[in-house]
Amino acid sequence: MPIMLLDDSLQVEIFYEETDSGFADNICICFVEDCPPDERLFKADETNIFLTPDQAMALATALMNAAAESRVASRD
Repeated sequence: MPIMLLDDSLQVEIFYEETDSGFADNICICFVEDCPPDERLFKADETNIFLTPDQAMALATALMNAAAESRVASRD
C-alpha cells in the first residue's frame, strides 16, 4: 500500500523484493515523484533504495521512536 507524502506528490512503497531473494539487501523502498523536475527530491521519476533486514528494522525503529517523541511533545 503506497504512502502519499508532500501533498500527494511523493509516493512511497516498501516491500520485500522476491526476485532479489539471493541478495542481502532485498527490501525495497520505492519513491515515485509526481511533480515538475525542479521540485523533485530525487533526480528520476522513480528511485529505489534497497535495504538489508537489519537496516530496515533500524529504519522502522527510528521512525517509531520519532513518532513517539512527537506524540509526547504534542501533549505538552
